Amino acid sequence: MSVHVVAARPFAFRFETRHTALIVIDMQRDFIEAGGFGESLGNDVSRLQAIVPTVKSLLFACREAGMLVIHTREGHRSDLADCPPAKRDRGSPKLRIGEAGPMGRLLVVGEPGQAIVPELLPLPGEMVIDKPGKGAFYATALGAILKAHAITHLIFAGVTTEVCVQTTMREANDRGFECLLIEDATESYFPDFKAATIAMIIAQGGIVGSSAALSELTLALSAEPVVA
Repeated sequence: MSVHVVAARPFAFRFETRHTALIVIDMQRDFIEAGGFGESLGNDVSRLQAIVPTVKSLLFACREAGMLVIHTREGHRSDLADCPPAKRDRGSPKLRIGEAGPMGRLLVVGEPGQAIVPELLPLPGEMVIDKPGKGAFYATALGAILKAHAITHLIFAGVTTEVCVQTTMREANDRGFECLLIEDATESYFPDFKAATIAMIIAQGGIVGSSAALSELTLALSAEPVVA
């Protein structure tokens, strides 16, 4: 077995590309562009916009390596039957899920704002999973897809670090997947939340997974695999 080795924290992430998938979480207009759901909550979306070039580079590297690439989008049915009041009625946003904004109804499947940002559009054949919750395994076919492709290792990017990214990583860890977060390809509206989330993921010997910069992953992919 030949594996690539990423110099990650708190321990090296060892993986075979044929058994590894990149999951890009919710890089959609509603979270990243002005006028979307993220801004309706009072957030500065420029922080999330800043990682788009890094996520684009990550996508290129994983595609070149022949990895399975999966994109997720948070969104609900047009009748909001899959959006419980416990989610929709939180806080005092300018607009709530399902209400009309500059990019259509917020976080509703098929609306312009639910689309992935143009710079990161999936290639033909890449899977896109619409998820009604924060975690990508909840009420989706993600688990079955990964099993069908014999995936054992997952690389994560996307937004936001402390919500949908961390939730999905924890779901994946509970299901036995080895997980790696690419630190500069994820972001939060709150810098302290991102830092705290990474600390939680790698604490206690990597209780949720490992963490590394994109440069460390690309270095591992460019090096000759090692025999394990």
